[in-house]
Amino acid sequence: MRSFKLVSLLLALLACTFAAAAKPPYVEIEQRLSPEQLREVGLSAEQLATLNRMLRAADEKAAPALVDSAPATSAAQDDGPAIGAGAPPAKTAKPAGAGQFIGLNDEPIKSRLKHDVAGWEPGTVFELENGQQWKVLKGSMKLPKPMTTPEIVVVPGVAGRWFLQVDEDTPKARVYRID
Repeated sequence: MRSFKLVSLLLALLACTFAAAAKPPYVEIEQRLSPEQLREVGLSAEQLATLNRMLRAADEKAAPALVDSAPATSAAQDDGPAIGAGAPPAKTAKPAGAGQFIGLNDEPIKSRLKHDVAGWEPGTVFELENGQQWKVLKGSMKLPKPMTTPEIVVVPGVAGRWFLQVDEDTPKARVYRID
């Protein structure tokens, strides 16, 4: 959680730097994230190259817009509360370039499962007490012993990915919301 907020802060500072420069240099994803974060995201080398190419192109398009809007958005800026997957959409307008870093405004979702869990595999559906349903996309695990309606955390990752954590000592399952 702490590293997520640190990355968010660093990326926000990076965005401000881009606004100040006429044509800022692009920083590769591999240089922005720690090796642990890159492993958690689970992108192949080809996917990372594609993402870097797309972000570089987006930065080149957004740089003039950021410079033009810098004076207007540099004042005290309140984007409202962070939006999680379960929250209603915000009614405030986002500043230019805010959609550039998908997932960085999302907060972890804490809840409890409505059912026991002994493990998971792709296709397993987790029903949360808050009414959300999450389906496993990637990852499988057989727990040493079943857990009775455990507390869980659904953690946002880079580029809109989500990971369900049943216990801090077990690997996370990559999930997506189905309700």
